[in-house]
Amino acid sequence: MTIADYDPQWPILYQEEKDCILEAIGHVIVAIEHVGSTAVPGLGAKPIIDIMVAVSHLADAEGCIDPLQAIGYGYIPEHEVSMPQRRYFDKGPAEARIHLHVVELAGEFWQRHLLFRDFLRDHAQVAQEYEQLKRELAAKYGSDRAGYTEAKTSFIRSVEARARALTSPNEPQRGIFDLPLPNPGEQGGQETRARAPLAQTWERGRG
Repeated sequence: MTIADYDPQWPILYQEEKDCILEAIGHVIVAIEHVGSTAVPGLGAKPIIDIMVAVSHLADAEGCIDPLQAIGYGYIPEHEVSMPQRRYFDKGPAEARIHLHVVELAGEFWQRHLLFRDFLRDHAQVAQEYEQLKRELAAKYGSDRAGYTEAKTSFIRSVEARARALTSPNEPQRGIFDLPLPNPGEQGGQETRARAPLAQTWERGRG
């Protein structure tokens, strides 16, 4: 198992793949996000682009299987035994792997992954601690991916708890209500955003 240094190509690869996904199943997508370590600038990671797609109802994912397979994704239903709230797909060679997670909008899976990603984006020291932990665990567990993943869990849960503590109960979940403008508009950093009804939402725009 290899933890690579951060690659500025990762968000570019995400953007390219996002466009393909939207073309294939955009009619059922209500949000799409770049998550996981490759979504955090400066963070070393396994070279895997994790993409999280939200649909209104998990049953909508059934209609995504054939279109996603047509653009190269493999559907892996066996993971649903341990994670029934997600439909999982993957694509590409080991050195440029893409993991696609289809979940319900605002479900626990959706919320936890955004909380963790955004906290690391906003707290560089915590992101650095996470990278150090990952490198140590990768050296310890080698090809034992299950052991590596389990060993990270307590750190991840602690970060999620800290992120939840900073979130007002009256504040809308981040990542749900932002819609990229169809034409260039006011820009802030990497974002070009506009408020939009929930049903129109595709992405926060921070990937």
